[in-house]
Amino acid sequence: MIIGLISDTHGLLRAEVIQNLKGCDLIIHAGDIGKYEVIDRLRQVAPLELVLGNCDRNIEDESISTEKIVQIGEKKLYIIHDISKLNIDLQQEKISFVVCGHSHKRNIYTENGIIYINPGSVGPKRFKLPTTMAKLYIDEELIDEKFLKLDNYYIEFINI
Repeated sequence: MIIGLISDTHGLLRAEVIQNLKGCDLIIHAGDIGKYEVIDRLRQVAPLELVLGNCDRNIEDESISTEKIVQIGEKKLYIIHDISKLNIDLQQEKISFVVCGHSHKRNIYTENGIIYINPGSVGPKRFKLPTTMAKLYIDEELIDEKFLKLDNYYIEFINI
């Protein structure tokens, strides 16, 4: 399974992002979407799970919350925009992955057996930060130096 991870579009959905999301089984958007048009376009590419970010005050949709747990096979993935707002017990909920955004800086680390991924930002340029997204590969055997292997999962960061 290939999961496309993006965050912080802020209303800008680049053609390169869409191209890199083609072939994904699922897209996760970790907030600061910006416009409904971004949601509609992403849903044309693959199934979509998303949360609202701090800049999504204009998106009024009761079906979209600020945090979400997604079941992927036997694993649970928790999505939140701002990791500092995390308010659940990840261990108790048996979360395997946390996907967040907000900082616009790509990051990945493991803590207490949970893999935390911030794909960075694919929206408008901010400061001198690169435009990045990520893909999470589950149940795939990949041998290539561009993939980061963590606990039998592979993560690929993509510069846009």
